[in-house]
Amino acid sequence: MLSPFEKMIAKRYLWPGKGEAFIALVAGISVGVVMLSVAMLVLVMSVMGGFRSEMLDKFSGLNGHAIVQGIGGELENWEDVLDRVRSTEGVISASPLIEQPLLASFNGRANAIFVRGNTSEDITDMADQVVMGDIAAIQPGSNQVAIGSRLAANMGARVGDTITIINPQGRSTPFGTSIRQVGYEVGAIFEIGLYDFDETFVIMPIPDAQTLLLMDDSIGLIEVTVTDPDQVGEILAPIEQSLLGRAVIADWKTINSALFEALEVERVAMFFVLSFMVLVASFNILSSLVMLVRAKTRDIAIMRTMGATRKSLLKIFVTTGTTIGGLGTIAGLVLGFVLLIFRNPIVEGVALLTGVEIWDPQVRFLTSLPVRVDPVEITGIVLLALALSFLATLYPAMKASNTDPVQVLRYE
Repeated sequence: MLSPFEKMIAKRYLWPGKGEAFIALVAGISVGVVMLSVAMLVLVMSVMGGFRSEMLDKFSGLNGHAIVQGIGGELENWEDVLDRVRSTEGVISASPLIEQPLLASFNGRANAIFVRGNTSEDITDMADQVVMGDIAAIQPGSNQVAIGSRLAANMGARVGDTITIINPQGRSTPFGTSIRQVGYEVGAIFEIGLYDFDETFVIMPIPDAQTLLLMDDSIGLIEVTVTDPDQVGEILAPIEQSLLGRAVIADWKTINSALFEALEVERVAMFFVLSFMVLVASFNILSSLVMLVRAKTRDIAIMRTMGATRKSLLKIFVTTGTTIGGLGTIAGLVLGFVLLIFRNPIVEGVALLTGVEIWDPQVRFLTSLPVRVDPVEITGIVLLALALSFLATLYPAMKASNTDPVQVLRYE
């Protein structure tokens, strides 16, 4: 706690007089550097956290947190496996699934696609992602499919048009294998938000996919959603051994391991690099306090002769420097959250001014810049800034407290 005297002196030193404009400038720069460093840490860590969270949500929305994949591409007696997965503790839901790379053509344009067979419930759950058409109308036997928005744009197809899906593995005839071509009406166009999926996915009911792929009553996958995505391996471990020889389990960490590991490494590296900005800001605080101590040496000596203790002087200069760091940290949090709110207009404005597409969905997977504010990370950033600001005050504060009034005032 500060005494009234210590508070008064600390407040006075926070606002240097007219003849100390240079010290005031250095202190202002210190506040500005702390503000920018904290703002950049908040912005970068929140965007990278949002990118990871959004990618996980998008991937799990399509394939759950894990998939049970039949060996050879088909899962026989899948009803028994599905019941066993659903009864596993920690599993929220499990649904049969079919995925197969094929070709689609429309008006002479051919595109590589992924045919995805879903249950009627899973198809209906995509209603929020539909941009055109009625996805509820896509039912078994309706001969309708839903296609991604990018695929629709590439093919020039609209709701009501008929696209042809080509399965090279057709039925065998005396004259060889006939390529299977089936026409489907586009019943809905969806946009998931992942560029690659919006460009390739064609969704249809499972019975229609089984007919197209000549799979009889079998399926290829079971998608699983669990209570804790980070513990998906441990949750599904009890059933993994029972499926040996019949199926394998791959969780989201395995399926997208390269991507998520790269994101985590980049996230840690960016935090480490940007933390040096806070360190530089703390050196600015140190330099401004050193200059303040040198400018106030005579005042410090007079206060010592009037009864001010070394501890009081230490507390005054520590308070002054820490307050500078605190003001910069608060301003940085405000600036960081403002940048997060207006992130997409800022990106669009920079792209407009420079003529360079900064956020290319083909490279970034997502169609917009995501953000996720983690209170733990924000708290860590604030504590880091305040801790470095505090450490930067110790040397000049100790220098001031050790001032010898006899030596300073001898020739006054």
